[in-house]
Amino acid sequence: MSGLVLKLAPKERVLINGVVIENGDRRSRFSIMTPQANVLRLRDAIHPDEVNTPVRRVCYAAQLVLSGDMAAGDARQQLLRRVEELSQVFTDADSRRVLGEATEALVAEQYYKCLKSLRSLLPREERLMAYHQ
Repeated sequence: MSGLVLKLAPKERVLINGVVIENGDRRSRFSIMTPQANVLRLRDAIHPDEVNTPVRRVCYAAQLVLSGDMAAGDARQQLLRRVEELSQVFTDADSRRVLGEATEALVAEQYYKCLKSLRSLLPREERLMAYHQ
């Protein structure tokens, strides 16, 4: 079992099960061996003021679970519903694959994997929003 491998830059911060950990002065790499650990790179975190689009709202909800600010049980159905709503807009094959991965991750209660999948939709959403303005 290899676990989740994190590679951190100097002074980079990560949130693991509600605890902020800051790396030292050198690059480092470590493995998270606990399968259900909640991990969030703070550089990837979406600030509440940036939650202004449908994909960002879903990502933020997953992020709240990872940060410990929302119970996984409370968030799961809400997230599944929101991912389903996104599938009404993102109809291309690649987006469907990403949404399928996010759904599978939610069913397995793997919120980091769900967030990682959903974040890949952000550039597409940005292009769609720019096109329709």
